[in-house]
Amino acid sequence: TKLNLAVSRVLYNQGFVSSVTRGTHLGPDQNYVPTTNLNVAERRLWLSLKYYQDEPVLRKMRCITKPSRKLSCDANQFRALAAGQPWSIVKGVVPGEIMVVSTIRGVMEIQDAVRLGLGGALLARAN
Repeated sequence: TKLNLAVSRVLYNQGFVSSVTRGTHLGPDQNYVPTTNLNVAERRLWLSLKYYQDEPVLRKMRCITKPSRKLSCDANQFRALAAGQPWSIVKGVVPGEIMVVSTIRGVMEIQDAVRLGLGGALLARAN
């Protein structure tokens, strides 16, 4: 989905994965194949993990917002979370960790949303 692609782009931009490729359930595409209504069910995203000293850079990723628990914040609450302070049931961001958020300008890392003064929904955290 577009949301999965946007979250994958954030992970790529933050250096947690080395590449994001579209493909099928059999593997990444060697040549470009457009996604259509006829093949959308078999399309997949392939993420290549980045490694540092034989350890994966992306060690853990957790959802924050779930269908049963939707969490939205304003710009001030984002600023507090980005500074490491807890808000509601969410712990603040610690060094080496990112928080992925959805704003009116798209999916981005919480530091970018704070820089732009945006609020939105908390999606996931990764370290």
